Formats: sequence, C-alpha cells, structure tokens
Amino acid sequence: MALIRHKDVIAGGILETFEHRLQRFDPGVVWLDANNHIMGLNQSASKILGAEVDLVIGQEILQFHPENSRAKVKWLLDQSACPIDSPPPMTMMINIPDRVLLIKVSKIMAHDKGVGTCMVFYDLTDLTTTPHEQIDSDKPRLLFKLPVHKNKKVILVDLDDVVYFKAEGHYTTVYTKTEEFLCNLSLSELELRLAADKFVRIHRSYMVNISYGQSFEKEDEQCSIVMINDVRIPISRTKVKMLKTMLGLS
Repeated sequence: MALIRHKDVIAGGILETFEHRLQRFDPGVVWLDANNHIMGLNQSASKILGAEVDLVIGQEILQFHPENSRAKVKWLLDQSACPIDSPPPMTMMINIPDRVLLIKVSKIMAHDKGVGTCMVFYDLTDLTTTPHEQIDSDKPRLLFKLPVHKNKKVILVDLDDVVYFKAEGHYTTVYTKTEEFLCNLSLSELELRLAADKFVRIHRSYMVNISYGQSFEKEDEQCSIVMINDVRIPISRTKVKMLKTMLGLS
C-alpha cells in the first residue's frame, strides 16, 4: 500500500519525523471467515480495536465499527475480490477514541472460491490529527492532514492546500488549486474534524476554505462565493447571513 506526502519539500526536521513514522507503521491485521467473523488478529489490531484477542474471536467485525461507519465497511467487504483486483483503500473515522484508520481488504481464495477475508488497517491518527493535549479534550481531534486517493496511492494532503470540498454521497471530492482527489470521508464527517473558522459548510454539497474566497456574488436570488480557482460555489439561503458576517459584509 503506497503512502506518500502531498508536498515534495518539507522542512528537514519535519520531513525526517514524518518519513520515520511511515517506516515504523505497525499495521493491524484481522483474518475473517466467509461470514466476516473474526478468526484471528495480531496484537496491533487488538490494540486499535480496544479488545483482547480471546474476546473477539468469533465476533462479527462490523460490531467493532461505529454505526455510521458500518455501511462503508460492509461495502468494502462486499466489493473485495481476489488480491489482484481488490478495491482501493478506504479511510474512515472511528469515533471512539476518534481514530483515523486506513483500511484495505482482500478476499482469500482456495479451490476457486472465497474462504475468507484479510483486513489490514493502518492507524493514521497521529499523522493526521491534532493531539488532544493541544485542544479541548472533550471535542473531537481536528484534522491537519487529509488522507486521499489518487493513482492507486494514498496521499496525505495538507489542509492549507484545500480550496473546497464537494459531497459525493458517502464520499467527498477534494479540490486544491491544481488537483482533485477522492476522500472516503463524508462531508459531514469532515465538518466535525475541521476548524470551523476556516472551513465553512455553505451548502449541503459544499464546504469551502474561506481564506481562498475571492468574491461574493448574487444573481437573481442565488448567492455564490467565487474561489481562487474561479469556481463559483452556490450558497444555501440559510447560510447567506452567516457567510456575510464572516466576510464582514453585514
């Protein structure tokens, strides 16, 4: 599973720490039977799931994921094929203790039929979120990097590079000045984990980085904000007053 940084140049000390952490990843591995019940797991998976190995054997894997994440995990398990054709990794938030996990599954084959699934996941929490000691511990950990997918690679995008987000069902398209990426986190999940004074949900389908807003426009009854890349984003009527206040227009 390829994992790279978005920027090619990072200050020496930060770059060394970042690469060192990537090299030290200890992935969690869970072995599932044909009905997605746990047959075995390594110590890293036991730690991340917060359960003793002996207590999880025979349990259905979905029960270890928050309810709002189960549909995604089930889809990933249903879509998995042979290892060569297995789907791209899926990133999702685990609400307790709000971990960020990158999950990959591959169907295990024997005698031309599926006999189980191998689930591998990496805990990206420390690489992507602000530690609790720096913020109110009663609030979710805020993201400062975003795991996205492009060209079969997982990339950690700096949030300062993000211009806006567009909802795509349970997923989100992330737009920077020059690129776009697929993010497996929904817009609602992202909204909970981003700084509210910078990333503003202005529409059910859009959230913008307010620092990249170039102009506020109104045509007929539709208000829009034009971003730095000349993209015009519609503003919901219920969000117009709030956005005008943030922009000092009212």
